[in-house]
Amino acid sequence: MDADKVHAPLNSLQWVDRTMLRANDYNPNKVSEDNLQLLVQSILTNGWTLPIVCRPDYTIIDGFHRWTVSGREPLLSMLGGRVPVVIVDHGEDESADIYGTITHNRARGTHLLEPMKAIVKRLMDDGKSITEIGKQLGMKPEEVFRLSGFSREEFLAMMCAGATGYSKAVIITENK
Repeated sequence: MDADKVHAPLNSLQWVDRTMLRANDYNPNKVSEDNLQLLVQSILTNGWTLPIVCRPDYTIIDGFHRWTVSGREPLLSMLGGRVPVVIVDHGEDESADIYGTITHNRARGTHLLEPMKAIVKRLMDDGKSITEIGKQLGMKPEEVFRLSGFSREEFLAMMCAGATGYSKAVIITENK
């Protein structure tokens, strides 16, 4: 493969109306709603870092979930309904499009337990709150706890740090 072909997709980078794109009919990758919300958070925190990869007819090869969340607020308004795309032209070889989808998905890998524990510990040692870690990494407090290495009591003390006690009970009545 020559350098021109390697550069070709990025040379085609463009912002297009998201309604021009359509999903392919073979992507086996599914993402939970929690992870879609994490993807939105990632875009809000880091900006849009990866373009959507599509065929010349705007069928998505990679980036279906980025495209999906681009249709939700606040991203829809922030992006003006547009998304970044790069075009990959495999000609009539649909199998090459399928290979592209699968290899993009599989090449991203998975997170291993011990390195994730080290990351959570490092963030906590740097003074990041459980709430912030959870929000930025898409974790519930229980998951942060499991990765933190702290005892249950230590973790609960951190969760309650800064709490001023219980709120005052109030009787709510309906006005007619």
